[in-house]
Amino acid sequence: MKSLLLAACLAAATFCAAAQDFPSHPIKFVVPFPPGSGTDTSARYFGRKLTELTGQPVIVDNKPGANGFIAVQQVLAAPADGYTVFVGSNSTLAVNVALFKKLPYNPQTDLAPLSMMMRAPAVVVVPPSSPYKTLQELVAAAKAQPGKLNHGGGSAGYQLMNEALNERAGIDIRNVPYKGASEALTAVAGGTVDMAFADITASTELIKSGKLRALAVASDRRATALPGLPHMGEAGLPGFGAYVWVGAMVPVKTPKAETDKLAALLAQIERLPETREFYEKLGAETMQGGAEEMRRFQAQEIEQWKRLAVKAKVQQE
Repeated sequence: MKSLLLAACLAAATFCAAAQDFPSHPIKFVVPFPPGSGTDTSARYFGRKLTELTGQPVIVDNKPGANGFIAVQQVLAAPADGYTVFVGSNSTLAVNVALFKKLPYNPQTDLAPLSMMMRAPAVVVVPPSSPYKTLQELVAAAKAQPGKLNHGGGSAGYQLMNEALNERAGIDIRNVPYKGASEALTAVAGGTVDMAFADITASTELIKSGKLRALAVASDRRATALPGLPHMGEAGLPGFGAYVWVGAMVPVKTPKAETDKLAALLAQIERLPETREFYEKLGAETMQGGAEEMRRFQAQEIEQWKRLAVKAKVQQE
C-alpha cells in the first residue's frame, strides 16, 4: 500500500513539475488562412507576446484551403501536449457546422477552448473601378439583376455574411469561394468579383491606399480605423451587423495542466494595454474571456449561423 502511495505521489510530483516547466520548447500556432488575414494577424501578435512571456519561439504555420479542414486535421493529428495550438475564426469554429452535412471534425468535442482573442466588424468592399459608390447603389443593382452580381467569399463565415445581406436586403448576390481573405480581396481589387465582406483588420490598408473601395462597415457604429466610412444604419440597413472573431483552441486530449497554463498566458496578453491599442488601430476589439466563456460563446454562434443558413435556404455541402 505504501509503495502504491509513494508511486502515486512521485507521478503527481513529476506531472506538476512538467506543468510548471511548460512551455520548454517552441509552440506552433496553426492558422487555417493565408498570411494577411485577420486570423493570421492575431496569431502573429499573440505569438510575439507569448514569446516575450515565456522565452519560447512561437511558429505561425499557415495551412489554408479546404474550408479550414487541412489546418484542423493537422492540429488533431499532432501530439496533444499543448505545443500545437489552433488559432481559428468564426468560420472554422462555428460557421462550418451550418454549411456542411458532415464535417471531418467537431469544433465542440474535438477541440478544447483556451481563449478568445479579438472581434472585428466586416466591411463591404468593391473594386476601385466599381460603378457603385454607396451600399444603396450596390443593393439597387443587385435587385435589378438577380443572380448577376457575385461575392468573393474568403471563408465560410464570409459566405454566410453574404447570405445574411441577401436575406435582409431581398437580393441575390452569388458567392464565389476563395481559400482565404487575402485571395478574395485580391479578386475584388482586380475586379474579378463585384464585392466582398472583408475583415476590417485585413482590409484597412488596402482601402486607405485606394486598392479597394469601402461602402459601409457592418456594425452599429463607425470604426475607429475608418472614421469616414458609414455604418450600416447610415448606409440604409439599420440593425445589420457582421463580425469576424478569432480564438485559440487545442486538441481536447491535451492535459489540463498545459491547457490551463496556455489559457492563463493568453488571458495575460489580452489584458495588456498594448493589446487593446493594437486592435483599436485596426478597428477591432479584444474579446476577453477564458475557456468557459469561449465555449458558451461558440455554442451561441453555432446556433445563430445554423438558423441563418436554414432561413436563407443555404444548401449544405
